[in-house]
Amino acid sequence: MDTPNVGIPERLAAGMSMPEQHAYLRGRLSRRRVLAGSFAAAGTAAGAALLAGSSGSAHGRTGTRTSAVAPSSRARVDGRLVAPFGRHLAFGADPRTQMRISWQVPLAVRSPFVRIGTRPWELSQKIAAEVRDLRTPSLSKKLPAVEQYYVHAALDGLRPDTTYYYGVGHDGFDPASPERMATLGTFRTAPAKAGRFVFTAFGDQGVSYHALANDQLILGQDPAFHLHAGDICYADDTGHGKESDTYDARVWDTFLAQTESVAKSVPWMVTTGNHDMEAWYSPNGYGGQAARWSLPDNGFDPAKAPGVYSFRYGNVGVVALDANDVSYEIPVNRGYTDGRQTAWLDRRLGDLRADAGTDFIVVFFHHCAYSTSRHASDGGVRDAWLKLFAKHQVDLVINGHNHVYERTDAIKDGEVGKPVPVGASTDPTRDGIVYVTAGGAGKDLYGFGPGVEDSYEGHVHERDHVETFRWTKRRRSEPETVEWSRVRYTGYSFLAVEVTAGTRPRMTVSALAESGERVDHFEVVRGAR
Repeated sequence: MDTPNVGIPERLAAGMSMPEQHAYLRGRLSRRRVLAGSFAAAGTAAGAALLAGSSGSAHGRTGTRTSAVAPSSRARVDGRLVAPFGRHLAFGADPRTQMRISWQVPLAVRSPFVRIGTRPWELSQKIAAEVRDLRTPSLSKKLPAVEQYYVHAALDGLRPDTTYYYGVGHDGFDPASPERMATLGTFRTAPAKAGRFVFTAFGDQGVSYHALANDQLILGQDPAFHLHAGDICYADDTGHGKESDTYDARVWDTFLAQTESVAKSVPWMVTTGNHDMEAWYSPNGYGGQAARWSLPDNGFDPAKAPGVYSFRYGNVGVVALDANDVSYEIPVNRGYTDGRQTAWLDRRLGDLRADAGTDFIVVFFHHCAYSTSRHASDGGVRDAWLKLFAKHQVDLVINGHNHVYERTDAIKDGEVGKPVPVGASTDPTRDGIVYVTAGGAGKDLYGFGPGVEDSYEGHVHERDHVETFRWTKRRRSEPETVEWSRVRYTGYSFLAVEVTAGTRPRMTVSALAESGERVDHFEVVRGAR
């Protein structure tokens, strides 16, 4: 007889899709068995009492319950203060007027809210928030059942180019009270007119001292927003997309606490990696992401694909994609959108390129279109999207997945359109598109192939070609010899992109190491419209 606490028996056939994994888990770990287990509220040992006071899930497909009021009315439990933590911001579809504030509480609370104002002593506006109650059963013998409470507030009708002060709270915890003033945060809305700004980016962060160091360096760049190209916290540390994968939901608590120092003031715009699919919550594995993040809802289907969306900040249009939908390497969710994501991408890129206020288009997603490190290049990404990137003259593509920094020359029609050495300039209207792998955010680093040296600013080792491979539709690796691998750095790092507007707009792209050393830089300067 199977043991209920064993997530998925080894005897199951290999190659289960994400919907099949979800159905199996829901069948094996029935609601009756879940209720018989002990839920541990994140950071506490009082979960069983919380579960007993909670009604059934209103969203059985996702494993979440969304409400304006969580089950308990107590601001203190056993004399302990129930304080918010893990604050993280995200833009709405219009960064000039919309901000989404999310946070976590270790226990259930009543009537959560956000106070905002343009001065810290005048937080007169009070906005109700919703609780997304996420329940995770014991998925293996080593993991406890967990109940988590994520809280979200939507702020609309804000003034452009304005600094707001905010505080998050609930009954019994008012951030406007004198003793809570230290918990206040700030954010700034996007300007109505294009000007100079900086944004940062990386992928594959997780929880580590290196991840924390990168966060602090990002703060020093004073970015308008940050792009996270997937594999966010590594609650699923395997990430194979196989039925043997399990995930520890408590890792999200640690990650959000780690990231709060930056994300409480810098919108943290995430998309979905292979480690971010968690089969228990929904058929496509994204119920956990939907519970923990509030992102722009202008993708082709926000409920089905929360990591697919776009926004425009100043003169830059940004598009987030879910490469799990097209990946040949890890096909567990391949085709889950039935082509709707790609059709949406074509329309959205066309709209952005037709917009007179958009000079640059930046696309970010997880799996690499071009890389020579461990995972190499994903042929599924190339087949699905590269023609659209070229059609709409995308200016920069940012990926994660490979835990290194690697940057291509400008690529046009699959070949080097123009060599772009360190410090050079490129014009996407003529030369092609530069692809950047920025996967050195904090997880254990990879490397490059045998005999392939790092080559970066101050340490350039030119190579005529690099032997690598790409993933094919049959999930086989096919060797390829490439000439586009221009910069390679095995170290923790992130991107900082300085954008300027005017008669000759440009993006200056820099890669900064954990030490603060610059390891790469180049410019993207578009020709005349």
